[in-house]
Parts: sequence; C-alpha cells; structure tokens
Amino acid sequence: MQPKSILLASLLAVTMTPFGPASHAQAAEKYKIYLSMSFIGNDWQAEAANMVKAMAKTPALRDKVDLQVQVSGENAQKQIQQINAMVQAGAKAIVVFPISPTALNRVIKNACNKGVKVFAYDGEVTESCAHNVAIDQHEAGRVTAEWLAKKMNYKGNVVMLTGVPGTSVDKYRTEAAKQVFAKHPEMKVVAETPGMWNQAVARTELSKIVAVRSWDKIDGLWLQVGCYTANSMQLEAGKDPKDLLPCAGEGSNGGRVQMLPADTKIDGANGSYRPLGAPRISYASPPYSGALALKLAVQAIEGKTFPEKITLPLPQVTNETIKLCKDGSWTDLKDGCNVFSPKLVSKPGWFASIYSEQTEGLGINAALNSEPDAQQ
Repeated sequence: MQPKSILLASLLAVTMTPFGPASHAQAAEKYKIYLSMSFIGNDWQAEAANMVKAMAKTPALRDKVDLQVQVSGENAQKQIQQINAMVQAGAKAIVVFPISPTALNRVIKNACNKGVKVFAYDGEVTESCAHNVAIDQHEAGRVTAEWLAKKMNYKGNVVMLTGVPGTSVDKYRTEAAKQVFAKHPEMKVVAETPGMWNQAVARTELSKIVAVRSWDKIDGLWLQVGCYTANSMQLEAGKDPKDLLPCAGEGSNGGRVQMLPADTKIDGANGSYRPLGAPRISYASPPYSGALALKLAVQAIEGKTFPEKITLPLPQVTNETIKLCKDGSWTDLKDGCNVFSPKLVSKPGWFASIYSEQTEGLGINAALNSEPDAQQ
C-alpha cells in the first residue's frame, strides 16, 4: 500500500471543505453531513473517502448534501472530540469509520439523542442507536482460512499478518481464522504480527519473518493485507511463479493481477505487477461501504428506518472466478469484472472490490477521482 504521508496530504486537503460552488443560502438548504475518518494509512481508506465524496456528487444527492470531512488518525479521544464538535455544528448525520467498536459509544449516543443519524462503515460500533454498514468480518476470516487450509491439505506452517489492532475488523477476522486453523492439529501458526493493512508494513514484517524462517519453511499465508507483496518477495528470492505459496488475503488490484493465468496479455504489466497464476483467494471489505452509508444516512434523515446491522455481501475472488475489466465503468463492473489492468490502475495496493448495485454510478472514476461515472 502507499506511504501514509501521501494519503494524509490528499485527505486533509479536503478537511472541512463543502463540495461544489454552492452559495451560503444553497448550502443552508442542504443536510450537513460529516465524514469522520480515523485510520487512513492505506489505499482502502483513500478509496472509501473518494467514493463517499463521489456519492455526494451524484444526481440523487448533490442538491441535498453538504458533506464535510474530518480525520482524527489513530486517536480515539480526538475522534470523540471531533464528533462532539460535529453535533454542536448542526450535523444531521455522521458517517464514521471508527477507530474502536466501543470507545465512541458515549459520543455516538449523545449524537443520537440530539437527532443525529450515525452510520458506521466497515469498522463497527456497539452503540445500538448507530447503524453498521459492513461485511460479516467473521465470515471473511472463516472463508479465507478454510480455503487456505484446503490448499495446504490441512497441514503445514502458516504465517499470519493481521490488521490494525483494536478495530472490530481485525479482531473478528483474526479470531475466526484462528478457530479454523485450530480444528486441524497438523496446521501450525508459526508467526503472527500486525500488518496494519499496509503493503509497505507487510514487506517489513515479512522480511523479519523470513530472516528467521525461510520461505521454504512456510506452507501458507493468511494476510489481511500483503499477498501482492508476499508474491513479489518470493519472486525476488528466486522462487518460480509455479511454486508461489497459497495466500488468503486482501482484494488489492496487484494481488488480483497476479492471480490471472501467467499467459494473460494485459496492458501495463511489469515486474511483479503481472499475471502469475498465483494461488489465491482474494476478499475485501468493499470500499463502497462508506458511500452506501452516506446514501442510507440521507434516507434516514428523510424518515426511512434501518436495522442496527446492514450486512454487505462478501466480495471474494479465486483463480477460477477472476475476470479482467475493460474500462472500470459502473456498467463494466455490473457485468462481473473484478480486476483492472496496471495501465488503468497504477497502484498495486489499490482495492478492486468497488462494485455494488446499491451504489449505482460509482465505478473506477469514483474510486480514483471522487467523481461519479460519466454516464450518470
């Protein structure tokens, strides 16, 4: 994934900036909605923010939403303070990626008591007045671990890179995967460390692990983020592409390109960002979850009711279901494609699971450039 400083600069540049050239009178007629982001140190968070902003620009919402963005970083107290300020500033709704499932509960309850609609995306909160828009993270951990166990014939050494400690996403995925591995006595987790959902961190931590335990003494990889990097490192170490370790992990575009059959012709392929036929299951918390949360928040302001938990389908891709996109438009995605050429998406750490029929009009342009599909 990309350096945190670049992502911070791009995200903080929009902090507290309303979208569009609306006058103060026009803005006053719109719903004041805040995007509260905590951890932003990877491509997923940048994409999610881009898709929220693109959703605010769609024909259905652009005349309704005055969207403003605040970033707290990995600091629960700062996120609490920011949410309090949002409520005081007249927020109608808050769309939040929470740093903790519990630390924000009191401030969220206070917001709800004042009529503010709160929708958490991807990371969940336990305060019952809020709504959670996310995949089943337990399912994500279980499905991927089961795939890996089968690929390893239920025996051998496993390396685990987990996510951001303290988040519900990391907690639920990791505990579910460990439950699967515990069912198979001949499978052993020989190394486990946080990967922070970041390809650069994954490289650092994997380098430490293979310095002690060579690639030849590892039989499978369960990496919340890092399969692309792990495959690249194995090639650098002299492994034949046919001998790459099975890896259960994130839906990064680089990792999915590597899943394509090795003889696939693809624009922009180079180095390790190329088809390898790498054995993979690729899953993702979809970056569109924040955009959907914004859409639902507007509907809630207008009187629609929703359950506490809104569970999204788990996007998962294997070597048998990988499909190359043509142009990445919403229509192209609707046809079932799930990986983009390196020419179309230059960053291998960028996440590919951006399609949902519930976020019509949000294709690759939304994820890359914060703009709805040109056809909408």
